[in-house]
Amino acid sequence: QVQLVESGGGLVQAGGSLRLSCAASGRTFSSYTMGWFRQAPGKEREFVAKISRNGISIHYADSVKGRFTISRDNAKNTVYLQMNGLKPEDTAVYVCAAAHWTSPQKYDYWGQGSQVTVSS
Repeated sequence: QVQLVESGGGLVQAGGSLRLSCAASGRTFSSYTMGWFRQAPGKEREFVAKISRNGISIHYADSVKGRFTISRDNAKNTVYLQMNGLKPEDTAVYVCAAAHWTSPQKYDYWGQGSQVTVSS
């Protein structure tokens, strides 16, 4: 069982930056691919970024490529999402999720989410 808790959301002006953190419980954090997703009001949840358990393999959605950076610290059981150059369309609830390395496409554990609001 893995519990995920996000933090770091808030209100920021367009062009600004935020850093989200996702702290995981348990001693097997390094066994999981970690992903960030977001859901805007009235829209479906969408993939943002993911990072492999050793941090070597990273993927981003085209909409955030070049602006967002995902990273992880396995010693701290934490994954981060650095968001720069924020746009109003980035406004959403951001959720982190964990997928065991044996099934890296299947996210079994989800956090509660952190609201990010970007004003124009």
